[in-house]
Amino acid sequence: MGKIMDALLDWMNSAAVPNLFGSPVSWIEVIGFVTGAACVYGVARQKLWSWPVGIVNNLAFMILFLGAGLYGDTVLQVIFGVVGAYGWFNWMRGNRNTSAKDDLPIRDASRRETVWAIGATAAATAVVGIVLAVETNSTVPWPDAFILAASLVATWGQAKKILQQWYVWIVVDVVSIPLYFVKGLTLTAILYIGFLALCVYGLVDWKRVRRLEAQEQASEGVVLV
Repeated sequence: MGKIMDALLDWMNSAAVPNLFGSPVSWIEVIGFVTGAACVYGVARQKLWSWPVGIVNNLAFMILFLGAGLYGDTVLQVIFGVVGAYGWFNWMRGNRNTSAKDDLPIRDASRRETVWAIGATAAATAVVGIVLAVETNSTVPWPDAFILAASLVATWGQAKKILQQWYVWIVVDVVSIPLYFVKGLTLTAILYIGFLALCVYGLVDWKRVRRLEAQEQASEGVVLV
């Protein structure tokens, strides 16, 4: 079994594209590209299948980031998998106030949730950044730490179907794109450019859905009166 795993890891880290803008692209990066794009599109369209695809994406990027020395991002992928399992369950369960499934409504973050999210991002960035700077050979501890902290907050918001999680993802993508270019992860950087576009699309589409739902509720109220 050990030899099979070693052979599989060797294949994943081998070059699928020998040279893309001056850097090789591994098979694991290709897998991460495909599953990542599919996952973000699925979330934007509120598709339940986006969660298991996202967990596969976490596994792919865990291997990729570990090899690139992005330790904060590696730990992040493990936690992503756990939060992803919760999000999958939460979306599948739907709204407790109804008998239907897969109907969790889009909502705004409360003031308490907003304060908690900002505080958690700042605190986690500080703690993880110090650990990466002191205890590892990471060359980019602070952006790595911020991506970890903000991404966890965004994933939590995604699991709750909070609209503002898209804004957090947009900031994460803006920070991630130059970081991955610098680390030679060209395809991943290009993927995050696609993520950025998909996040803007998701934000616009979720706002559209909420507007339609509000109109429907208003119409039902008029009919009832």
